[in-house]
Amino acid sequence: MISYLRRVFVESWLGRVTAIVIFLAFVGWGIGDVMGYMGEETDVVAKVGQQQVSADDLATALQSELPTIARQMGVTDPSQIPLAMQRQVAYQILHRLIGQAELLNTAQKLKVAVPDSAVRDEVFSLPYFKGANGQFDRASFNQKLRDRGLTEQRFLDMVRNDLTTRTILQPLAQAGSVSDTMLQRFLTYGAKTRVVDFVSIPFDAQPTPKAPDDAVLQRYYNNHPWMFRTPELRHAKIVVLSPQTVADSITLDEADIKRIYDEQKSRYNVPETRDIQLITLQNQAQATAIANAWKVGGNWQAIQNSAKDAAAVEMPNARPSTIPSATLRQAVFQAPEGQVSDPLKTEGGWAVFRVTKITAPHTTPYEDAKKDILSQYRAAVAPSVAGERKRKLQDALAGKGLDAIPADLGAVAAAGTLDAQGLTADKEPAPLPASGKLREAIIHQIFTQKPGARATLVDGPDNSSFAVEVDTATPAAPRTFEQAHADVLAAWQAEARKHAANEQATNLYLAAKNKQALAATNAPGTQMTRDAAFSYAKPNKNIPDALMDYLPRMQPGQAVMAEDDGHFLVAVVTKLFVPNPPAPADGVQRLKDSLAQADSDDLVASYVEALSKRTPPHINERAVMATLSAAGFGGAATP
Repeated sequence: MISYLRRVFVESWLGRVTAIVIFLAFVGWGIGDVMGYMGEETDVVAKVGQQQVSADDLATALQSELPTIARQMGVTDPSQIPLAMQRQVAYQILHRLIGQAELLNTAQKLKVAVPDSAVRDEVFSLPYFKGANGQFDRASFNQKLRDRGLTEQRFLDMVRNDLTTRTILQPLAQAGSVSDTMLQRFLTYGAKTRVVDFVSIPFDAQPTPKAPDDAVLQRYYNNHPWMFRTPELRHAKIVVLSPQTVADSITLDEADIKRIYDEQKSRYNVPETRDIQLITLQNQAQATAIANAWKVGGNWQAIQNSAKDAAAVEMPNARPSTIPSATLRQAVFQAPEGQVSDPLKTEGGWAVFRVTKITAPHTTPYEDAKKDILSQYRAAVAPSVAGERKRKLQDALAGKGLDAIPADLGAVAAAGTLDAQGLTADKEPAPLPASGKLREAIIHQIFTQKPGARATLVDGPDNSSFAVEVDTATPAAPRTFEQAHADVLAAWQAEARKHAANEQATNLYLAAKNKQALAATNAPGTQMTRDAAFSYAKPNKNIPDALMDYLPRMQPGQAVMAEDDGHFLVAVVTKLFVPNPPAPADGVQRLKDSLAQADSDDLVASYVEALSKRTPPHINERAVMATLSAAGFGGAATP
């Protein structure tokens, strides 16, 4: 529950309050216990205290979010989403709206009010509504609201609700902290370092034994018959239609690229942001004392410890819109970097702050962003395009088979001979127009489909489709001892080299186990590594993975023997210690920030969950059913 809420509430809201969020998935959060029945009215789907979630709110959210969800599922229309999934998505959206109502209801009880000036400043700061001169453009504002079927008042209410919920949640999020004891435990755990000596003994480096007489080889041949067969080979024709094959054929008008660029100005036109350390206090005397001490010492940790009755927070990458106080906002964005401010009187008390980092605004010109926009557009729509073209490919196969595939579908064809491992007769990977699971599915189809059977379209993984036509099949057959003589000799010698390496490694391991140290060796091809250190915080890529399955649990003096692809490995842990200090100062600070953020996430999630228990939402099932049915969700079904 906590992990789910953290993902829904914090990661998708506090860190990403943008115009796109407001338009496409405006902060609707929460879970809450769903109970009760509200009567016969159908224009309100849920109530939380004095707050209501209207049927229009739910319908608008469905209309805004379902096309995106459909594209992510690889279908072109929300109606193509399975009914069970439709209703699951619809109720998830409803629960988010109920969660927002929980927060607004709490804000009403706490008498939290957002002034019109704050709403105006927020709207004016959104890049989405700015013109060519970088300033708020009324014509652009009106046009974009019309495009989305929003009235100005409704949009302003949405912004006001956004600011209200932000006012409620942001102080909680900023209250997250981590104790020195917990921080030290994490640091010690991550920094605990083991030093290892290990040796690698490759099979192939061992001397090749002389060829034995044929009686020995004949016995090896008889004991390993599966090793000396010709594999089944099949010649097949293949056609593949996937998001990857169709992507390059997808085009986008220049006007649409420009529109996307304009709509994503918050991404391509990043304003100045500042990292802030902020302490708020109740009276001027305290603020003056903190400011003086901070200016002399300059240590943020020490100042936090001394300011016991104050609220101390860090705000990385803060934008003007994230600072609710107009006085503080103006002072912060005019302050020089690194300088502790004088006490500042704000609407909520006294504040002392320091700007630790200033990130200059960054603008990506349209011409530079075009290729990126087209690439992302292709990646986003390729699954749905592949789905749309699937029927055309199916029709083409039903008509003239694999010999008449339209060139404009973006399908890729290939033909050749391969075995069940996807190798050609020359033991090279067959050049199939697919990789990963799709390649495996195609090879599986080739070796399960009857030769001569008509090609039919098969659904592959990740929105792909393919068809196979097997022309001929050459069955597997055993090779005689004479035919396989050279391979039998090579396999026998490889087995002997592996056995020799195993003996050497075993002797080293037994000696290391007794002496608690790894002795030097002159074995052919042996690679000895001394004093290889690793910890959870600093993994060592030079230590083989086969050893890392054991080493993190071993104590000094313990030995281990392992095998990986083509080598035997022997290792001994020689030392175990915690560095002093356990990590660089910047690493400690990053860990502290990460733990504090996790604590903030849990505070927010726990608070919203508590609200839903204190004021349980009441859902009007009749109104919900009517709204879902009107949206094409089959409202008569049971959720």
